[in-house]
Amino acid sequence: MKQTAPVSEASDALVVFGVTGDLAYKKIFPALYAMCRDGELSVPVIGVASSPWTVEQLRARVSESIERDGAADAHVLERLLPLLRYVSGDYNDAGTFAAIKQALGDAQRPAHYLAIPPTLFPTVIKGLGAAGLAAQARVIVEKPFGRDLASARALNRVALDVFREDSIFRIDHFLGKEAIMNILYFRFANSFLEPIWNRNYVASVQITLAEQFGVQGRGAFYESAGCLRDVVQNHLFQIVALLAMEPPAYRGFDAVHREKANVFGAMRELHPDDLVRGQYVGYRDEAQVASDSDVETYCALRLHIDSWRWAGVPWYLRSGKLLPQTVSEVLVQLKPPPQRLFADSAPAGGHANHLRFHLSPCSSIALAARVKRAGKEFTGEQRELLLIEEEDGEDTPYQRLLTDAMSGAGALFAHEDAIEAAWAVVQPVLDSHHPVRPYQPGSWGPAEGDALIAADGGWRNPEDAC
Repeated sequence: MKQTAPVSEASDALVVFGVTGDLAYKKIFPALYAMCRDGELSVPVIGVASSPWTVEQLRARVSESIERDGAADAHVLERLLPLLRYVSGDYNDAGTFAAIKQALGDAQRPAHYLAIPPTLFPTVIKGLGAAGLAAQARVIVEKPFGRDLASARALNRVALDVFREDSIFRIDHFLGKEAIMNILYFRFANSFLEPIWNRNYVASVQITLAEQFGVQGRGAFYESAGCLRDVVQNHLFQIVALLAMEPPAYRGFDAVHREKANVFGAMRELHPDDLVRGQYVGYRDEAQVASDSDVETYCALRLHIDSWRWAGVPWYLRSGKLLPQTVSEVLVQLKPPPQRLFADSAPAGGHANHLRFHLSPCSSIALAARVKRAGKEFTGEQRELLLIEEEDGEDTPYQRLLTDAMSGAGALFAHEDAIEAAWAVVQPVLDSHHPVRPYQPGSWGPAEGDALIAADGGWRNPEDAC
């Protein structure tokens, strides 16, 4: 049954497909515990998987997950565990969905969370529609949403055949991070930024998302994905959209989504010379990795946004595994003053002032400006003014995203048009690209990645500021 009317009320149940999996154990169960602790969860939670578990086994698994990170509050667990129910079955079997309907009882507005492999998304979505479980429901879909433009379009068609667009929540945990949300707030809550936030004053933007670890036993997954699909096309593109979007016309989720989609639409298609693909030495020795694999574990690219605001400003994005640190940062490099009144006013390398968003492992925003040293000489140095630091008590990304999805708040989720527009940008280099370049573990990637940005002063390697 296709959904025809919008769902305006909060979800009265949560169905978690793939509840026996690693994602549920590491991320979803702790989020459910936090939601229960904070009074955000009091509805039934139905776990669904093929494993022949009992509800007692599920409850034991949830308790184990919560307690592995420290002592759990027994009173919170006493509230959470009775909410859990379990359905075992094959996703291709209509009987599984009939059992889910029975487990839901009187619940009429469930949120269905698909924490399952992407190949199963269409099967489950069609099963929900056929069983009449979509009429007043929401569906939460884990990334990746497609692996190229064609598959993303196909998956969108399947989802929209059953659910309305405003009931589809394409989850990207990166968007639930406090530091990412603060980019949007910082841009549009402060009037001083707007006059300089354009091609007249911004020389370049660079975004780094580095990981100190390798594929960690996920060789089979990485062989099917690679860094461009796994990180750049979604996480880094979403950051670009928040930085580059125009001010929304009104205060509303739809206005934000429209402006983000416009950024993706204005992005110039990537071509092989815009992209450097690297592979750390030793990747081909990982389990379930081909001995001649050409899959990238590092990616650096030069991006252009052909809009009135950003025409001519290069955006540099890079991400990779087995880099020196696990850290994420944005550097907005400003142009130097038009006239050099002081001999030292342009630092070595030509870098002028910058704005820096340190996203992880801790969050901060800093503005770099030059100040005069004491004395008669007009000499100075560049210093950073720290504007905000991470605060204790922040919601985890999954707690925030699950709470929002169940309440129908869609600001932190991707929409159909934005997903497809982002895939259209990278599709040319999915079809045709240069071979991967080897790099040593613990380095900042292959030399070709440095050459890509050399004309704009090179990469700023982030420091772990925590």
